[in-house]
Amino acid sequence: MNDQILNIIQILFADIILSGDNALIIGMVASGLSPELRRKAFILGIALAAFFRIFFAIIATYLIEIPGILFFGGLLLYFVCWRFYKELRQTVRDSYKTDTDNQKVSNNENKKLINALLTITIADISMSIDNVLAVAAIAREDRVLLIFGLVLAIVFMAFFATIIMKILTKYKWVSWLGLLFLIYLSTEMVIDGFPGFYELLK
Repeated sequence: MNDQILNIIQILFADIILSGDNALIIGMVASGLSPELRRKAFILGIALAAFFRIFFAIIATYLIEIPGILFFGGLLLYFVCWRFYKELRQTVRDSYKTDTDNQKVSNNENKKLINALLTITIADISMSIDNVLAVAAIAREDRVLLIFGLVLAIVFMAFFATIIMKILTKYKWVSWLGLLFLIYLSTEMVIDGFPGFYELLK
C-alpha cells in the first residue's frame, strides 16, 4: 500500500514537470493565432497530445528498449524550435503590416492553423516520449497506475496550456523566453539520450 502511494506521488510530480513541456508548446502556438482559431488550435492540440500519449503508452515496453530514443526526440524538438522561431519572426513582421497587408494575412489564417497544428504534432511526438517513459518506469506492470498517470498528465497539460496561452496572448515577448526554454529542453534530451545513441552506433 505504501509503495502504491509512493508511486502515485512520483507520477504526480513527473506529470507536473513533464506535462509543462507540451503545455508550453500548445500555449505558445495557439497564442500566435487569431481569437477565432486560437480555441480550435488549443482543443486539437490537447487532443493530439492525448492521442500520442496513449499511443506511446501502448508501445512503452518497446520504446524503452530503443537505444537513443531520447536523442532522436531531442533532435525532433530542435526542429520544433526552428519552426517556432520562424513563426515568431512572422508574427513580428505581421504586426508592422498595413491594413491592406493585414487583409492578406487574414486570408492565410487557415494556412497558419495547419502550420500550428503541424508544429504541435511534431512537438507532441517528441515530448510525449519522455513523459510516457517516465510514467511507465514508475508504474512498471501496473496498467491501472499507467492509465492514471496518463489521464493526470492530460489534465495537467490542459490546465497549464490555458494559463500559458493567456499569458502569451497578453505579453508576446514572453514567447521568446519560451523558445529559449524549449532549446534548453531539446539540448537536455539530446545529452541524456546520447549514451544510448552511442551504443546504437557501436
